[in-house]
Amino acid sequence: MTAKSSRARSIADVAQGTILARIEIAAPPERVFRALTTDELTKWWGSAEMYRTTAFTIDLRAGGAWRTDGVGADGKPFHVGGRVLELDPPRRLVQTWEPSWDADAPPTTVSYLLDAIETGTRLTVRHAGFGGRVASCESHAAGWERVLGWLTNHVAPQPEPRFFLCRLLPSRATFMQDMTADERAVMQAHGQYWRGKLAEGHVIAFGPVADPAGGWGVGIVAVRDEAELRTFQSEDPAIKSNIGLRYEALPMLTAVY
Repeated sequence: MTAKSSRARSIADVAQGTILARIEIAAPPERVFRALTTDELTKWWGSAEMYRTTAFTIDLRAGGAWRTDGVGADGKPFHVGGRVLELDPPRRLVQTWEPSWDADAPPTTVSYLLDAIETGTRLTVRHAGFGGRVASCESHAAGWERVLGWLTNHVAPQPEPRFFLCRLLPSRATFMQDMTADERAVMQAHGQYWRGKLAEGHVIAFGPVADPAGGWGVGIVAVRDEAELRTFQSEDPAIKSNIGLRYEALPMLTAVY
């Protein structure tokens, strides 16, 4: 398998007025840092249905000023600006954050931390200083997930996934009711395997089905192609255990998720 970017995850600690967002990107830190700190930013920060970033300038040094300008989907202009507080290319950038739509609020602080990992870059964003502004903190948390998704699609675009509906079929109709201790251990390992794939973004949903004719498992998976699907299935402890479980997989014509 080739390196693959993960999905962004963001958590808002509204009690502390802080957001922590993270994503792993299949591109080196230098590439990610360049996308964050040059006018290349206007090529990816935004989407047609929400807003577009039209200009970006930055004096890339401690104390230097930065600013983005943009236009909302409603045609109204906006800007965000501030000062660079810390700079350690391509590993760290800290800057104040002063949006035009929240001009009466105190500035917040955004920290970008780029760690080199085997598959590329782990980017962590910490946005602090919201104080008691709970709604603003929560909305910015959702916003950072979108922004990191846009960034990832720009620097490490991935092919559109293919979706499959997978059925895990047991060796007997009563398997879910009378499985042995060894079979139960296999199914616990199977569940952990699928939870891991869910965290990686390969699985959309999964679980057991109470079919009157005999229970079975179902899952919707997102993969590049049928070869990756076969690898996904063959590495499942339910299959590696050789206890009679088998997969059936059907391609989905389209998926809304």
